[in-house]
Amino acid sequence: MLGAIAIGSSALFVKVSETGPVATAFWRICIALPFLWTWSLAGSRARHAASYRAQWRLLVAAGAFFAADLAVWHWSILLTSIANSTLLVNLAPVFVTLAAWLWLRESVSSRFMGGLALAVAGMCVLIGGDFAVTSKAVLGDALALVTAVFYAGYQITVTRLRSSIATSALMAWTGLVSAALLLPVALLAHEQLLPVSSGGWLTLAALALISQVAGQSLIAYAMAHLPTTFSSVGLLMQPVAAAIFAWAWLGESVSLVQMAGGATVLLGIAFVHRAAYTETEEHDEKHF
Repeated sequence: MLGAIAIGSSALFVKVSETGPVATAFWRICIALPFLWTWSLAGSRARHAASYRAQWRLLVAAGAFFAADLAVWHWSILLTSIANSTLLVNLAPVFVTLAAWLWLRESVSSRFMGGLALAVAGMCVLIGGDFAVTSKAVLGDALALVTAVFYAGYQITVTRLRSSIATSALMAWTGLVSAALLLPVALLAHEQLLPVSSGGWLTLAALALISQVAGQSLIAYAMAHLPTTFSSVGLLMQPVAAAIFAWAWLGESVSLVQMAGGATVLLGIAFVHRAAYTETEEHDEKHF
């Protein structure tokens, strides 16, 4: 939940960034890399060396998924409304649940599905005040939906990796892959690559430290201790946090209906958590 709140602030920094959308994604990871690698190298490298060799394909896949997630999402924001893009991107838990059920063979109970439906419905209410679909935004909406698939792929891959690789090493290696993929995309798109002021650099530094170092690391750590499906639903806290940050710092209004939507998201997450907790208890009792 703390990781989701930290990531929820990223839209604020992206909105005021002085660099292009993909360039902003590159700097988010590039500035974070020295901190992530220092953290990783401070741990026991020898103990995990075999894991790196065995899991290098998944490490590359996770970095590629995350790079695609950021790049495509930022393009989506340019083509459609932030409301449309945010709503569609946060459908990732639906894809995660399907993949966890079909690929990872995780059980999905009716109680879990009810909580997921409630959380998604609350998210739609939270964001839906400005939701509109126009013919010009079809491509942007499609890209946002593709982003949800990439984000789901990232979450599932990270969950698999966390069983054998430390959070610090995971963030360092996947960040390296993501940065290496994002930079050429930004250059080919002829985006503004460098900020024009010290304030622009501070914005990028805050994005890197809060959203990447803190937010993504907390989420990666949590994924080693929680079911894939619950971790994904918990990330629906992001639009709630984004709405609160936008109200507090950008002065964007939040209606009573949107407040009710945010409360519904939290209620849905609570139901999902209870469902996951109950299933664990029942599994332990049967095993005993």
